[in-house]
Amino acid sequence: MKKLLVAALTSAAMLATPAMAQDDEGNVQIKLLGTYVVPDGEISSVNTDIVGLPADTQTEASDNFVPTLAIEYFVSPEFSIETTCCMTQHDVDAVSGLTGAELVSDGKLIPATFTAKYHLNAGDVKPYVGAGATYFWWVDAEPGADTIPLGVTRTTLSDEFGFVLQAGVDVAFGDGGMGLTLDAKRYFVGTTARWYAGDTLAIETEHDLDPWVLSAGVSYRF
Repeated sequence: MKKLLVAALTSAAMLATPAMAQDDEGNVQIKLLGTYVVPDGEISSVNTDIVGLPADTQTEASDNFVPTLAIEYFVSPEFSIETTCCMTQHDVDAVSGLTGAELVSDGKLIPATFTAKYHLNAGDVKPYVGAGATYFWWVDAEPGADTIPLGVTRTTLSDEFGFVLQAGVDVAFGDGGMGLTLDAKRYFVGTTARWYAGDTLAIETEHDLDPWVLSAGVSYRF
């Protein structure tokens, strides 16, 4: 009977060890990051054009550096779910055809993002990979300075769902929960840009945004 009791207690302790380790490390991680957003912004198709754009017109969206907040929940030591959000701002300029013309000014974007991540357990240094979904919500966009003289009164960028790939590494600073995070995401998402002259749709174009989003900062796990 004693042998059975000892064996049962030993088995229970072995099963509890991973859960205790996870509890000690914490299930929630908060990250404060500096993020560099590098979008593409090229035209993939022209749907409407009553202005007569040059045939070789092509565009590019400006880069932006912004603060970012990420909150992560560990469902196990290896798997977590993370949500990331910020607000980033971009202009869209022509790089050919109308070279140098500002077409969209101060486009403000909230890229709400959720990813599922797999973490390699390598001690204090934990690389990870992930994938997930995003929703690009354009809060505002203004006509570019070079479109206003042409009669443009309003510019819109469509909100869109997209797909995200992610990779990075978390580095723990001792046992206090603090750490360093390096993260890279590649988004696959587009938008439809529309320029109006009064109530008339003058130009409508499809754009591949597909930004790289590179982040670094501090984390706290509890």
